Amino acid sequence: MVNPYEDEGNTRVFSKDVLSEELVWHRDKKDRTVTILEGDGWQFQRDNELPFHLNVGDEITIEALEYHRIIKGKTDLKIEIKET
Repeated sequence: MVNPYEDEGNTRVFSKDVLSEELVWHRDKKDRTVTILEGDGWQFQRDNELPFHLNVGDEITIEALEYHRIIKGKTDLKIEIKET
């Protein structure tokens, strides 16, 4: 399976042209803090919660093994990921 993003060091870019079905529910092995660097219209959703809009400058903490997904927006999404 090909990833729906490109990594550039600790920066990850999701294309505005990615297929929505490629943005699947998943879990990460480590805790992460994600900072939104660029993107318009993208959303984040945790398991059993409603999605919320991502704004430039937002920081999201994701616990290890927590189910989550992103929902496609209008422009490319660029995030910085820090594993803790």
